[in-house]
Amino acid sequence: MSGSLFLVPNSLDVRTAEVDADLRERLPLGTLRVAARLGHWVCENAKTTRAFLKRVDAVCKLEKGIRELEIVELARPPKGRAEPAPFAEERLLGPALAGHDVGLVCEAGLPAVADPGARLVAAAHAARIRVVALPGASSITLAVAASGLNGQSFAFVGYLPTETEARSARIRELDSVSRRLGQTQVAIETPYRNAALLAALVAQLQPTTVLSVSVGLTLASERTRSATVARWRAEPGSVADDVPAVFAWLGR
Repeated sequence: MSGSLFLVPNSLDVRTAEVDADLRERLPLGTLRVAARLGHWVCENAKTTRAFLKRVDAVCKLEKGIRELEIVELARPPKGRAEPAPFAEERLLGPALAGHDVGLVCEAGLPAVADPGARLVAAAHAARIRVVALPGASSITLAVAASGLNGQSFAFVGYLPTETEARSARIRELDSVSRRLGQTQVAIETPYRNAALLAALVAQLQPTTVLSVSVGLTLASERTRSATVARWRAEPGSVADDVPAVFAWLGR
């Protein structure tokens, strides 16, 4: 029989000042116990995965030492090229096919949600490997819950274009879609571009659209502000460039 592919959530405090917090403050103990027994891992970055597993070890002793673990990175597309990276299914899922459980972890939050690990999950299903999603925080759903916007219908649109004109056009398009469907739109950005995206949203969304910005979700410094764009313009806000943020809006 084949092993299972466990989708192991990472904490949302990676690359923040709170990264050394007790992991029990961020993830369920049951999730940490499963992570502690896995000997095979697939990830985006082996170095940060080892750091994550050291935090797991501080709570639940790893069954194998860090150096004994098999940690394989997902291939990345060549720099400057958008096409998918080569995907070595046999190498990534080989241990599961041989009967061993495998963990998939991303840099922050839930694997395969706004994450390239989705391709591995699809490959596991195609190979009839059992997939188990473990509980943990997702910044996308937390932001929708904290926003007060429509949580019955929302769309995650990922990263918006960074070029000014293309980004402005995309924001106006999504604002129109939101108003027509009554659907909350959710986007994320690399932290150092947070301020630029906030400024673009405030400038391009309709005054009656409600814009919500959630910063540092699950951290002690967590905060969410939801207000009409007209109010954002009258009472400007700021967002840090070193903490993850989630942006959501609903056209009205």
